Amino acid sequence: MPVGVPRGDAVSAQPRASVPQQSGRSQERPGGSAKGLTLLVIEDNLSGSRSVPEMLDAAGGYLPGDRHSGASGERIKVRTARNLTEAGRLLTDDVQCILLDLALTGAGGTGGASGATADALVPGAGGTGGTGGTAGADGAPAAGELEILRHVLRLAPRHAVIALTDGTDAERAAEAVRVGAQDHLSRDEIDGRLLNRAIRYAVERKRADLAQRQLTESRMRAQENARLERGLLPTPLLGGSELHFAARYRPGRSRALLGGDFYDTVRTPDGTVHAMIGDVCGHGPDEAALGVELRIAWRALTFAGLCGDELLGTLQQVLDNERPSEEIFATICTVDIAPDGRRAGVCLAGHPSPLVAGAGGSVPRLLPYDYSGPALGVVPNARWPRRQVELGRAWSLLMYTDGLIEGHVGEGRQRLGQDGMIDIVTGRMAEGVDGERLLDATIEDVRRLNGGELTDDVAVLLLDRK
Repeated sequence: MPVGVPRGDAVSAQPRASVPQQSGRSQERPGGSAKGLTLLVIEDNLSGSRSVPEMLDAAGGYLPGDRHSGASGERIKVRTARNLTEAGRLLTDDVQCILLDLALTGAGGTGGASGATADALVPGAGGTGGTGGTAGADGAPAAGELEILRHVLRLAPRHAVIALTDGTDAERAAEAVRVGAQDHLSRDEIDGRLLNRAIRYAVERKRADLAQRQLTESRMRAQENARLERGLLPTPLLGGSELHFAARYRPGRSRALLGGDFYDTVRTPDGTVHAMIGDVCGHGPDEAALGVELRIAWRALTFAGLCGDELLGTLQQVLDNERPSEEIFATICTVDIAPDGRRAGVCLAGHPSPLVAGAGGSVPRLLPYDYSGPALGVVPNARWPRRQVELGRAWSLLMYTDGLIEGHVGEGRQRLGQDGMIDIVTGRMAEGVDGERLLDATIEDVRRLNGGELTDDVAVLLLDRK
């Protein structure tokens, strides 16, 4: 039977077989608990048979608001809406399921709404005013008949949706499930017990679908992060060197792959090993991208033969051209180790000085930092002197960013600082811990003293000569 075009929130007076509702408000008793299931019914003709609350009550005590099912102990509260405007107002976070009458979609046949009705209910719908929807030549529902269902699915992507159909239109019911509804019910066969079961099954099915989707997205994100890590974090180029390399990286942002810290190590054709570690101020994706640019530029300039002050001056030009704001700066430490492995040149641009430990259990010490220059991007035409240091026959060199030393320790929340870091490394090395195990143990000790995860990015690089 055709349905007249509703005006505003008015209920059409044209009767038809339907699941009627009572009014556009929640059918629950004042002061009722919010615990349990809440159903939103979207139906534009409310006359002719028992209401959904009456059906649920007849099925075994499912009065909205205060009666409980003996099977599950959960109430089903009912809200009703006569159009999508009301539905949008009533679709709050406590609604778990939507019962949608597909007769609103403009489908042809018994109870079909006119194209004008569909246009009025769904903004932008492409129906022709006053023309009833028609089925395709093969009996399948026309493309526009399920537009309201699609609209509701977009409006409530995390809610279970049950489509209410004419019992004679099996194709439309199947299409509703293919479009995204969790279930469908026939208007002519519905009763309280069937409706109660369909609601609960639909809610559980939607929860399972969402959980599976989150699991799939999590797996895809992990795979993508692994690919990004392989592409963005450097592979050391130390072929032919007797030095041993290890590194660890932990971004400070939650679920981030990279922060503003960066590092690299390469061996040039003359046998010199060059190592670098740096830190772009900030923790966002722009800072991470800038750190990668600086690392790649450093590697290219190093292979081109630049070193020390000349290299850092060129990196400052790269930073000046690439940074999104003049307030962005970067600290950096570069070390070039002679081919014999016994000497190194150190340049500091506002960065913490590396830690070195000699052979025979000698106490780790900071390399001299009195010749440090400013951070990149702070002082135009700055200079960065190179300091020559003796390393000896066997040694371990630890380079790090300030995230490792800016954690807290003790109840007074005092900063760990470089002295605290030296104590940690000294203790671990006295236990015979070295290589990657030394990096892992040091970071874990710093995290434990901080009382949880560190908020700043942390990069640590270790070079050993046995």
